[in-house]
Amino acid sequence: MRANSNNCEEERTIRGGLRIGRVVPTAVLLLVGLQSPRALAQSATGQTPTPETMEQKVEHLTAALTQAQAQMDGYQKQLVDLRQQLAALRQQMADEKGAASAAAQPANPNSTAAEAASGAARTLDEIRERQSIEESQIATHEITKVETESKYPLKVSGLLLLNGFVNTRQVDVSASPAYAISGPGSTGLSLRQTVLGLDARGPHLFSATSRADLRVDFFASSSLSNYAAGGVLRLRTAHAAMDWKNTEAFVELDRSILQPNEPSSLVAIAQPELAWAGNLWAWNPQIGVSHRFAFSDLSGIKVEAALIDTSDPQVPGATNSTTPSITETERSRWPGTEARIAFQHGEDGAAQQIGVGGYFSPHRTGDGSTFDAWAGTIDLKLPLSKYFEMTANAYRGQALAGLGGGGYVNYYESYEGTEEYAQALDDVGGWAQLKARAGQRVEMNAGFGTDNPFAEEIHAALSPTGNTPYYGLARNRAVFSNVIYSPSTYLLFSLEYRRMWTNLSTGPTNFSDVIGIGAGYRF
Repeated sequence: MRANSNNCEEERTIRGGLRIGRVVPTAVLLLVGLQSPRALAQSATGQTPTPETMEQKVEHLTAALTQAQAQMDGYQKQLVDLRQQLAALRQQMADEKGAASAAAQPANPNSTAAEAASGAARTLDEIRERQSIEESQIATHEITKVETESKYPLKVSGLLLLNGFVNTRQVDVSASPAYAISGPGSTGLSLRQTVLGLDARGPHLFSATSRADLRVDFFASSSLSNYAAGGVLRLRTAHAAMDWKNTEAFVELDRSILQPNEPSSLVAIAQPELAWAGNLWAWNPQIGVSHRFAFSDLSGIKVEAALIDTSDPQVPGATNSTTPSITETERSRWPGTEARIAFQHGEDGAAQQIGVGGYFSPHRTGDGSTFDAWAGTIDLKLPLSKYFEMTANAYRGQALAGLGGGGYVNYYESYEGTEEYAQALDDVGGWAQLKARAGQRVEMNAGFGTDNPFAEEIHAALSPTGNTPYYGLARNRAVFSNVIYSPSTYLLFSLEYRRMWTNLSTGPTNFSDVIGIGAGYRF
């Protein structure tokens, strides 16, 4: 009976083991079955002939099953990972083959992990593709880079600009007018306002970095000969500078440091917007230094000083033959001086700024008469919000034709009895602009400018005692409004309306409406 009881207990134990092993593959059960004979053999070879009890067999069998189950759990986890990778590969193949192939081989919709793995795979492919494109561009740049004799980097840049224009009345320069005169209007297209540039970086010297740049266009003509290099090519601006942390030493051909701001326009490039109507835009050789006294990272005072050699712009209607080879400034044998001090607050590009400046330059005419040119200026740049910005410049002075004011006239001839002398022409003017931004791609600008020589001095120049007529403008005003759209970094489009009122020394006020369109490619 005892033997039968033991047999029944063994049978029940084995059946329970079989129930546990239902979740285990057949191959694993065979390995487990080998454990019992091995235990019996070890017991037979021992010194003690005591047979292994049934409880010990059950313990050995249970331990073996536990070990096998742990192994199977590991295999099952690896199988899930493989299924997820397979689903990701199938999804990637489906995307490449298109919607039809994707429908034929769909990814597992019930697997969140599979979807995440698929998205990660696609993101990785995109990163690799962008990296490949960038490496290709870098390789192309290394092949096509501009090589200079100094071996320092040189960048070629520019603006290919097509502008169309409609002038309802006659103007001085049809493609980029500054003032109106009596006569019929004009319509046309031009590419002459295209600008080419070179930008260079040089060596470090005295703990400073060096740089240089220049810009040229194709707008040389008889009326703009003072700024022409010959033919149609014209030197616009040039700069060379050494930069320290807060100090800059520079030489340049550019607008005066008294007028740091400039109206925004894509169709008025050859003669900047509001030229001869309150914008002292004339490009002149200068050499100077500037220093910033910092109160904090965002606030400070900037001080600038320079020597300047102003030119003698041609009066309207003059030809190249009347242009003197020596300017009135050069005849005086003393260069002009200019200085500006400005308070700045804010980050670069969006800083509030207000500045005041002064200018003085002795002049001598061809017949030996002398006079002094001077000016006092104020400039303002005020961001009103994230989307609006106001900019303004104003001046008061004498003999400002060399800077781009005074209606092209520095002086007029005056008489005391039989003695003739040069009288500097007083002038006052300025401009203001409001800019509105609609996102990063669109900006809208509206502005007004005026240049107003003193009327009593013009009348004195026209008096019967004078034997030289007054060729300049008595007053010139303009308003403008434009929209500039940039769909990408390198493309620019603009539509502009401008109205000009011009008074000559005699006759009624001349006016012209100017409609301009511009399409530019920046490179």
